[in-house]
Amino acid sequence: MFAVLFLLMFFGLLAAGMPIFLVLGACAATLYIVSGQPLIGVAQVIIDHLNSSTLMSLPLFVMAAAFMRQGGVAKALVDVSAAWLGGIRGSLGLVTVVACTLFAAICGSSVATALAMGTILLPAMLEKGYPRGFALGVIGASGTIGIVIPPSLALILYGIVTEQSVPRLFLAGIMPGLLQAGAFFVWVWWYARRNNFPMEPSLPMADRLRITVRALPALAVPIVVLVGIYGGIVTVTEAAAIAATVALLVSLIFYRGFRIGQTVSVIADALRSAGTIMLIVATALAFGHWMTESGVPAKLVTWTLGHHFATWEFLLAMNVLLLVLGCFLEVVAALLLVMPILAPALIPLGVDPVHFSIIFTHNMEIALIHPPVGLNLYVLSTISDAPVGEVIRGILPFLILLLIVLGIITYVPSLTMWLPGLVYGN
Repeated sequence: MFAVLFLLMFFGLLAAGMPIFLVLGACAATLYIVSGQPLIGVAQVIIDHLNSSTLMSLPLFVMAAAFMRQGGVAKALVDVSAAWLGGIRGSLGLVTVVACTLFAAICGSSVATALAMGTILLPAMLEKGYPRGFALGVIGASGTIGIVIPPSLALILYGIVTEQSVPRLFLAGIMPGLLQAGAFFVWVWWYARRNNFPMEPSLPMADRLRITVRALPALAVPIVVLVGIYGGIVTVTEAAAIAATVALLVSLIFYRGFRIGQTVSVIADALRSAGTIMLIVATALAFGHWMTESGVPAKLVTWTLGHHFATWEFLLAMNVLLLVLGCFLEVVAALLLVMPILAPALIPLGVDPVHFSIIFTHNMEIALIHPPVGLNLYVLSTISDAPVGEVIRGILPFLILLLIVLGIITYVPSLTMWLPGLVYGN
């Protein structure tokens, strides 16, 4: 009864265009009223979870991403990628994959990556004669790498919800992220050779080194974050604060993408984005508290174990479920809605929560580029004035590649677990 009520109300409000935090809040309130479950303690649960030092890193990483996006860092990464990939057929397509991977390792946001790289690379690719559909596809798909390459905002939230080590989750995302980037790189290289796409000129070594030196300040942010965290020098939250500070200084001093007088407006934009995420978190916590008190997670675990599902069957079912949910929910909402229910079932079924974190985030990557809610589709449609249908057609080959990579990540857990095991042990 409650499940039917929730689903009807949830998807009905979404279809009506209501913001996701209001949808979650209205559904949670309705469930409390209908079930008669007491509201005492809900506010305290929300406050306790929001008062998290790890969660504080999220708005700081969002702020670092805003500085990077508007501060000229993206152009520096594009320039250094182009300098080393010149002379190869389809150079700009390959530059897009590499630059998106580098930018993702700095900002941790797929939408920010697609927006920053699309603004710079789309006009350049169109000017060189690349088909618009192909250009939109490679930018949109490469932008999704931001959700799994550390520092990933989705992995930070996953760690909070499932009580897993965020540094371990960051390490788990590196190899799958590189696998995805490698798959895109090979496809773009092959497709460019087949269709005789143009190539950028090959630069002398002196020019390559000069451009690389100019890009070094941009690469300082991921280096500072990763060395700080894995060197045991700072916590994730402290690393986020350092990342935001370094990103601001790099943008103002080296690339001058905005003036110091514009800093407040950039910070305001970042805080607006972070505030939206925090509202979704708060309302999802209220729903999650109702789920816990109702006993639904425990019943799910009991039911799952009673049917003796094999681990591979469970993972296949979860992939299908997450791909369907990705049609309607954005990443944060899906994570906060699903993981409080699934988390207790993982270990009894022999699934490592760290491994599942990458399965989950990769499904959400796919959600970013498939209709009807794929945010990267609408970002690219907006900045290019192209119909969403054209963006979808261009992104289809990359969607197929993402599904293949999802299968590898799901059923070859060593790809995900090797690096965390190497650093932290089993």
